[in-house]
Amino acid sequence: MGPMGSKTSVEITVRVQNKNGLHARPSSVLAETALRFAETSISLRRTDSDVADANALVDAKSIMELLLLAAGPGTELTLLADGPQANEACDAIRALFEREFDLSL
Repeated sequence: MGPMGSKTSVEITVRVQNKNGLHARPSSVLAETALRFAETSISLRRTDSDVADANALVDAKSIMELLLLAAGPGTELTLLADGPQANEACDAIRALFEREFDLSL
């Protein structure tokens, strides 16, 4: 481990479970959570997108980019995290998807 700490890359799959999909409110909650991991790059792409398509990858720290995913209920997304807090970021974001972004009434 170097003086800057270890850098980790993690890739997981998450599924949009809330009934309205990844609309503005859950995108906002997701971006706020991702922003807590300032030194870690966090991106999402639809699992049904072409991996070679550079436009398919969006910054999880940007609400506007998250909305571009047009991820409705049941959509599977690949989460890519790269940085010193990659594992923690993936755990936090996976938990958000599992809890439906804490938006249940």
